[in-house]
Amino acid sequence: MSSTPHRPRSRRFVVRLLSAVCLVWIASILCVAFAPPAHAAGKTCARTSAAHGNACRVARSVHAKHVKRTARVRHHRPHVKKKSPAIHKKIRHRTRSIARPHQPTRKRHRASRNVVAATAAAKPQLLASCGYTGASRSLLRSRAIYVVDERTGTVLIEKNANRVVPIASVTKLMTSMVALDTRAPLSRQLRVSAQDRDYEKFTGSRLKVGSVLSRRDMLHIALMSSENRAAAALSRDYAGGRPAFVAAMNRKARTLGMKHTHFVNATGLSPRNVSTAHDLSRLVAAASRYPRIKTFSTDTSKTVFPGRGQLQYVNSDALVRAGDSSIMLQKTGFINEAGHCVVLRYAVRGRPVDIVLLGAPGPRDHIADAMKIRRWLTCSMP
Repeated sequence: MSSTPHRPRSRRFVVRLLSAVCLVWIASILCVAFAPPAHAAGKTCARTSAAHGNACRVARSVHAKHVKRTARVRHHRPHVKKKSPAIHKKIRHRTRSIARPHQPTRKRHRASRNVVAATAAAKPQLLASCGYTGASRSLLRSRAIYVVDERTGTVLIEKNANRVVPIASVTKLMTSMVALDTRAPLSRQLRVSAQDRDYEKFTGSRLKVGSVLSRRDMLHIALMSSENRAAAALSRDYAGGRPAFVAAMNRKARTLGMKHTHFVNATGLSPRNVSTAHDLSRLVAAASRYPRIKTFSTDTSKTVFPGRGQLQYVNSDALVRAGDSSIMLQKTGFINEAGHCVVLRYAVRGRPVDIVLLGAPGPRDHIADAMKIRRWLTCSMP
């Protein structure tokens, strides 16, 4: 009969001890792998047996260290994000430092633009080296003179500029503006009537009663050749008749700031059409904004067909007839009370300059004055 071999008591103890150690080791691994949150770890350990108490305590300590490490990382993340703007600032600072060598070039360009603007805005003046002296100025025959640089408003020559005087056919610049402001078709035909005759000075006209022309042709010869019946026909064609037209002329004069100007008719044949040289510079500036006035007033000649053959008109300004292309706008005028008058806008080296000459005694004195002034301007302006 066989029997189970006898094992010593010490060997059995060692086997049990190793088994317990293995269980503890396995339990600790499982607790670390599937560790619950810190607040639940205590409850889990409370429910475990005493044999696994040590393993749970080890797992809880390991989990606590993990939580602290995670919290430390999360705590430091905002600081990492706050550092990023500083990095961008450094990048921008480096970019600016790289672009700094180009800044002097920009400054030079800006300075050059300022120089150009300053040159354009520089106030012109007439130079003695160009012949403009007190003695030469006294040789100007016109009784009222006003010369102004349109770009800067600088008054270059002034003589009796605020004296109220008759202005003769310079009136027709205002007549043309009011006629164009109506926006009536320029192709509309107008017939010259007996009402358009001159009952003020009893002057004659080549445009006979019964002649028919378009409003465009009437405007053209009124500006270029100072045709009085054409101006009278335009004023009669106004809504409300001639009185309403003259009222519109005076209203526009007030709008332009012409405080010392008054009109009684559209032709300028009345000596009661009065203004000043200063006011007429405003009239020239306003009329220059009408392209048709600039074109019609500077044409050398015009042929019209009033129904009875044809009529050839030439410009009343000798400077335009001589081919002076620097004249941008002009209008002459004469009656005995006003003397010989002319207003012009010159382009002097690209700068618009307005010249008003009133009351010259001789038929060529105002033209001679205009030529002298233009010569001084051309020499003095850069």
